[in-house]
Amino acid sequence: MYVPHFTAMDKDEVERFLAAHPVGHLVTVGPDGRPDATLLPLVVDDGRVLAHLARANDHWRRIAPGAAGLVVVTAANAYISPGWYASKAEHGRVVPTWNYSEVQLSGRVTVHDDAAWVRDVVTRLTRRHEDHRAEPWAVTDAPERYVTGQLRAIVGVEIEVEEASAKAKLSQNRSHADREGAIAGLDSEPDHSAHAVADAMRVAPVTRAHPSGRRLVER
Repeated sequence: MYVPHFTAMDKDEVERFLAAHPVGHLVTVGPDGRPDATLLPLVVDDGRVLAHLARANDHWRRIAPGAAGLVVVTAANAYISPGWYASKAEHGRVVPTWNYSEVQLSGRVTVHDDAAWVRDVVTRLTRRHEDHRAEPWAVTDAPERYVTGQLRAIVGVEIEVEEASAKAKLSQNRSHADREGAIAGLDSEPDHSAHAVADAMRVAPVTRAHPSGRRLVER
């Protein structure tokens, strides 16, 4: 991932991002060189990404033991019109861009075709999404025979994270007036994703100065 200085997330920001976005694409390359990608609910714990794949999905069969994998977790993203910038009226030297936030986790992948391992991951995933409810559903609420049958239909996957890259490209390199114009423009869009990007821009830190005194600009 290309990460300019002004868009980089620190460790705490990455942890908050992953806690808020519990789903991502697992990308691997099979023995024939063809890439596979599957969207998966995730648990990130102690340097590992835990998930499961449908047994009927050939993706897991194409993962060689210890193969490299990439998990891509993306937040809301949106088109930014140059017409929203105050600087358009000043000098016109503006172009469109796209704002987004994303974390990429890469490492070695292990497939777990083990019912106990998969049950643990499914239980943890369920707790993550149910525990805040007044009456949370639990895996043990379903008949044991039914759960056992469902577990046979999935396999587990684990990624030992070796590298994490993260960026929040949210117009931090623009002037205050340009950012405010972009936020107002996003708020006026009908797309809920645009509204989420506007909210992220409101709390994004502004560009930090380069030692030379020049403003950092993404290219």
